[in-house]
Amino acid sequence: MADTDRQTGTRATADTPAAASHTGVAGRIRNYFLTGLVVAGPLAITAWLIGSIITWVDDLVRPLIPPAYRPESYMPWPVPGTGLIIAFVALTLLGFLTANLVGRTLVGWGEALLGRMPIVRPIYRTMKQIFETLFSKTGSSFRKVALVEFPAPGMWSIVFLSQPPSGEVAGKLPQGDHVSVFMPCTPNPTTGFFFFVRRDELVELDISVEHAMTLLISAGMVQPDAGEPAQKKLAALAATARASQAARDSRAPESVA
Repeated sequence: MADTDRQTGTRATADTPAAASHTGVAGRIRNYFLTGLVVAGPLAITAWLIGSIITWVDDLVRPLIPPAYRPESYMPWPVPGTGLIIAFVALTLLGFLTANLVGRTLVGWGEALLGRMPIVRPIYRTMKQIFETLFSKTGSSFRKVALVEFPAPGMWSIVFLSQPPSGEVAGKLPQGDHVSVFMPCTPNPTTGFFFFVRRDELVELDISVEHAMTLLISAGMVQPDAGEPAQKKLAALAATARASQAARDSRAPESVA
């Protein structure tokens, strides 16, 4: 019996290093695989997005080019990106021609013609305002990030500050300095809520729009400026939010009275 126990103990002692070695090898393989995935995943998705955009532009521009001027007519394979290059050159040339007096006159005539079309007029004006706002060097839309108390007291959501309301809208709003804000949804920031809110009810954040978008898309898993400075910054923002809420609570009895 004693011999049997000694043999069993010997086998267990002999098997333990092998099991630990097996586990260690499997763990290293898993870590190597995850590391490779973290490195290759973003690169693959970025390359796929860029390729999709180039293919989309090529498919739009290629039908407008005569077959005799297409590079694939003289090469055994299609050349990706030719449509993107042609579109860039064409848009740059259009901007150059529009910058002079003749170009501005032609653009004015075209806009006047579109302004007489009942259905086309509002669509064109809206799209023009959006593009001018997005690509304007002096525009202030979506340049600041803030917190607003939504959807319930004590719960804060990230919003992007847009342009102040126009005179007609501002005249119908309650007294105070209001601002237009857009609150995107997670994880799809292309949808969300647009509303007007008093500026003193916002808590502006000292982070960029890109960092805020990363925070929203990742549902908080990727924090901007992770580390001790970020913790101090978040603590300061929380204190500012509490102070803002306390100030609103102190004004509430006055408004009721």
